[in-house]
Amino acid sequence: MAGKTVLITGAAQRIGAAIARYLHAKQFNVVIHYNRSAQEANQLAHELSHIRSNSCCTVQADLQAASSYDWVIDTALELTGSLDALVNNASVFYQTRLALIQEPSWNEIIGTNLKAPLFLARRAAVHLEKTRGCIINITDIHGSRPLLQHSMYSVAKSGLNMLTRCLARELAPDVRVNAVSPGAILWPAGMDEETKDSILATVPLQRLGDPADIAKAVHFLIAEADYVTGQILPVDGGRSLSE
Repeated sequence: MAGKTVLITGAAQRIGAAIARYLHAKQFNVVIHYNRSAQEANQLAHELSHIRSNSCCTVQADLQAASSYDWVIDTALELTGSLDALVNNASVFYQTRLALIQEPSWNEIIGTNLKAPLFLARRAAVHLEKTRGCIINITDIHGSRPLLQHSMYSVAKSGLNMLTRCLARELAPDVRVNAVSPGAILWPAGMDEETKDSILATVPLQRLGDPADIAKAVHFLIAEADYVTGQILPVDGGRSLSE
């Protein structure tokens, strides 16, 4: 994978940053997309560029804006002139109780979690065809099992699961499209200990996962799964077994 270029959306923090670090260590050139987390994105880019010069860059964009898709892909191409993988990791997650749902929340959650991966994939496809590259979507176990009072998020991730399968069929044989579906990896801010314990009680491995678990799965699907497309890989400690 030396010299290959991967674009990761929402890569300044948390799981996205873990994916960026892991793929960079595997000799990928990395494009770090961010929206508001400029400080974190620039710190990460500095860290990776210090390890290997001219191997990393950043691109800022609000993925709800239609004008952002060309900008993000074009910036990725500027790093090495080609694109080998797109990782749609950027996500918006917050509670949306039915009685309080407003259209701006719908636009934000669907726009970031589903619309952006679709239009970034469309823009990237012609370049990925040239390199026989791939697309990896980061979904969620709650795309197949609804999360209480998070209906729009679950709908968006469910749509992303189906988009993965649709794109896999349409872009074959030149571009593979798969997804990684995390379970309990990082706790949302403000979650109480009782809720955490109740979630871990449903995980057969009885522990929280690590962002590196997601990064390793992404690397596998990019670099070692040449005959795999259209698949949703759960990385959830077995939690989906209780569905």
